[in-house]
Amino acid sequence: MTTHPADALSALVTRQRTAPVDEESARRLAANGLELSLVTTDDERDAWVQSVARGFLDTERDAGQLAAVRERSTYRRAVGVYDPSAPEPAAPVGSVAGWVTDLTVPGGATLPTLAVSAVTVAATHHRRGIARALVEGELRTAAALGVPLASLTVSESQLYGRYGFGAAVPVTSWRIDNRRAGWIGPEPGGRVDFVSRERFRELAPALHERVRPRVVGEVPVPAGQWDSFAGTRPDAKEAGKNRAVQYTDAAGEVRGLLVYGVEENPVDYPRSTATVSLLLAENPDAHAALWRFVLGLDLIGEVRASELSVDEPLRWMIADQRAAHVEVVDHHYVRILDVSAALEARRYGAPGVLALDVTDPLGITGGRWLLDVDDDGRGVVEAWPDGAAAPAGATTVELGVTELAIAYLGGVSLATLVAAGRATTSDPAHAARVLGWHEAPRLSFWY
Repeated sequence: MTTHPADALSALVTRQRTAPVDEESARRLAANGLELSLVTTDDERDAWVQSVARGFLDTERDAGQLAAVRERSTYRRAVGVYDPSAPEPAAPVGSVAGWVTDLTVPGGATLPTLAVSAVTVAATHHRRGIARALVEGELRTAAALGVPLASLTVSESQLYGRYGFGAAVPVTSWRIDNRRAGWIGPEPGGRVDFVSRERFRELAPALHERVRPRVVGEVPVPAGQWDSFAGTRPDAKEAGKNRAVQYTDAAGEVRGLLVYGVEENPVDYPRSTATVSLLLAENPDAHAALWRFVLGLDLIGEVRASELSVDEPLRWMIADQRAAHVEVVDHHYVRILDVSAALEARRYGAPGVLALDVTDPLGITGGRWLLDVDDDGRGVVEAWPDGAAAPAGATTVELGVTELAIAYLGGVSLATLVAAGRATTSDPAHAARVLGWHEAPRLSFWY
């Protein structure tokens, strides 16, 4: 297992945050009378935040909220598109944010990824190339700095395939009828206790960092986002609806944390609703104890939870699986910026040689590579020259960078992509075994 050195990641974070805007995107926008610029001052950031809030159908931010956003978002690079001819030229008509962080890949290694967020275009400026300039520009900037991956969670899922992103981490949303479910799962020792939201906020970051490196698809939770989960932000609304719970094992160590909210049913009070915001479990005992607690809540007729794994063990812990309505949804999208670095970082499900022919519509990382995986699941990548035949015994695979990203974390079988007409290979079963992984990826939050 290899992990990107902390000092190298820190240097990459700083370089990305202060890098100049992409020249190609700036030229495209200038041809349409628009300007691309880094957001650097507090006044610029406040105007940028207001535009982002409007783009996501949120309310206008007051002075206190703007100050809170400034305090908790210093880690992010913010870029805006401006229209000098607009009545308020200081208000951006397009936005994007990004920061370099770690993504866990199969085998437990972590790899730097450009986390992309806050992509908006004002309704007054559609079809002027703004989204394309913003997203492509940030991808080119990250690739030039040596960031091997990009990733995002999306509000509009149909938009990002054109930029090479693929839905690599599907997750599940659950609605559970508490009266019907029944518990047949483990009943661990230890204890479950209510704690303050402030204690949850204190304990959660360290617990998540112990869990995250073992879960493919997870990234660190940005520091300010913990206050959103806990309801401890100064500008939080209805924070008192949140309840926090901890699980401690027999030795007294905190191994699990839960935060959930409740909504009363005014017509039938015992059929009120509990919504799990985040459940962190360091081991199976913590996972079982916290879910058993949730499904035993008094006066709760329905439990809702989202961003759970497609292989969530809870399905096998309830007596009546039909008590749970489970919906699979796309969630975490990945974009490969350096095929060789990405492929060498992860481990694989079976040995073999894959001759990969990857096309990239943006020209960032397309090409031909040979991936040679040994019996321990470690892969070595070398260039496969144009015109050269594949080595004897190699399985050939032709696919786009989007499809490679979809299969990269092991959450979607390459054989499935072949059946869907999204890739071709000389041996779908073998290619799928090599690229597969025994655990489904997951990302437990939005960013």
